[in-house]
Amino acid sequence: MAHVLLAPDKFKGSLTAAQVAAALARGIRRVRPGQKIRIVPVADGGDGTVAAALAAGFHRIDVSTTGPTGTPLTAAVAVRGETAVIETAAACGLSRLPDGVPAPLTATSAGIAALIRAAIDAGCGTIVLGLGGSACTDGGAGLIAGLGGHLRDGQGRPLPPGGGALADLATVDLSTVDRRVRGLNLLLASDVDSPLLGPTGAAVVFGPQKGADPAQVALLERGLTNWAERIAAAKGKLVDELAGQPGAGAAGGLGFAALALLGAHRRSGIELLLDLVGFPGQLTGARLVITGEGSLDEQSLHGKAPIGVLTAAGRAGVPVVAVAGRCALDERQLADAGFAAAYPLTDLEPDPERSMAEAAVLVERVGERIATEWLA
Repeated sequence: MAHVLLAPDKFKGSLTAAQVAAALARGIRRVRPGQKIRIVPVADGGDGTVAAALAAGFHRIDVSTTGPTGTPLTAAVAVRGETAVIETAAACGLSRLPDGVPAPLTATSAGIAALIRAAIDAGCGTIVLGLGGSACTDGGAGLIAGLGGHLRDGQGRPLPPGGGALADLATVDLSTVDRRVRGLNLLLASDVDSPLLGPTGAAVVFGPQKGADPAQVALLERGLTNWAERIAAAKGKLVDELAGQPGAGAAGGLGFAALALLGAHRRSGIELLLDLVGFPGQLTGARLVITGEGSLDEQSLHGKAPIGVLTAAGRAGVPVVAVAGRCALDERQLADAGFAAAYPLTDLEPDPERSMAEAAVLVERVGERIATEWLA
């Protein structure tokens, strides 16, 4: 019997990708008990990226590190062979802010350094770094300091953490950065193509999302500009050559540090993750693919997880239906994108709060409906 492939992303704030898939499977089996089902949770580089790798057979390494405000925490790294998967959100994500209180000027990316070192210690030469969901706008300065670099102000004092202090940066010593990172194959899983600076850069576009007011955005922009100038001088390159790279503005400028100093390469987050979890091979013999995310909207059409799944399935000639907490796309947009159908939970429960609270039950009911309509 041909199988159904369940490949959803998370429903942010209610269900993980694995929970969405499990609920769909329960609903399908209630209507079609004998239907073969394969589950491949997916992610696009944000929170849930490590979980998707673990579900695909990577093993988990728990690492002691620090969060965006320096609070000690434990974060997971997914390892298989010589490849490791790390997500920015696990160490410096918005979800890691104590009590959810934003820290736009002081949040740091330093905690990611411990995750990279743990991956290297585990024998990994390739590291996939998901860049979604960060709470900081420090241009990756925290990461570089965490890897051993020295950042000092005009009086020779160590620079405090966070993007707000970068305006006072006077000297950068990169000679002490952990030498082991030089041979890494560092892949950035991100669909953000913003540069580091300017009206489409890290501070202006993403700073307000991390709690920065207009004055703080201006300070962060000055700091990132100073950071870019210092790094460009150290590398003997023009600022625009480094700061203008697509993706340099991802994760509060973490992309800049990774691209300019760690030799990283950026790839589409969902495409990279689909390759890692062996998604193309799972499509062989599939009769239907079910994907989805919490909100299926215009932003979804620009490289988010469901579109990556849709594209891969389309190449294999397998129809795709989407499940979403809410769907802001009309029938023509869905058809133009290539979806055979979409099933928003709001069709079953219009109240957003109740829909999120009862998401698992509602997704099960959607699974029953899909089984009835598509798996006769």
